[in-house]
Amino acid sequence: MLGSAFPSSQFLTNKLLAPIDFEKARLIVEYGAGVGNISIELLRRMHKDAKLLVFELSSELAEFLKKEIEDKRIIVSNRSAADVEEVLRENNLGQADYIISGVPFSTIPNDIGKKIVEATKLSLMPEGKFLVYQFKKKVLELLKPNFKNIEQEYEYVNIPPLRIFYAFN
Repeated sequence: MLGSAFPSSQFLTNKLLAPIDFEKARLIVEYGAGVGNISIELLRRMHKDAKLLVFELSSELAEFLKKEIEDKRIIVSNRSAADVEEVLRENNLGQADYIISGVPFSTIPNDIGKKIVEATKLSLMPEGKFLVYQFKKKVLELLKPNFKNIEQEYEYVNIPPLRIFYAFN
């Protein structure tokens, strides 16, 4: 199931990805890849030696991503984002430079959301950033105990408009 009936706009994608230093980033993780709009843009901008690990809980969408995105830098996981630490370890990837999430924190159980955010914190490099886009601000209560710095922006030129959170230490 997709979080929205409309794909992410190029305006959202550009604003969401603005903090990423694509020359230096060697591992980017994306939660809730959906049909891959943001994944494709990440791959387009990423360094040739970087890796993209995407999580997609829907088996149909995970299979779609595996078939449609032909790039040796992508790894598709059909597991929960809460399993990020284990999936990183299983693939010998180390910690991520950036983790991007479109997971709808306002509609998932709070304990799962908490587990995802805590696992994210442990899976990021010390200078890494967690980039989250949401319809509602519920994720803020999960980010605050885990990240010292949280910046917020809005993307109004998206249907529907979205909040963007940049969390880091």
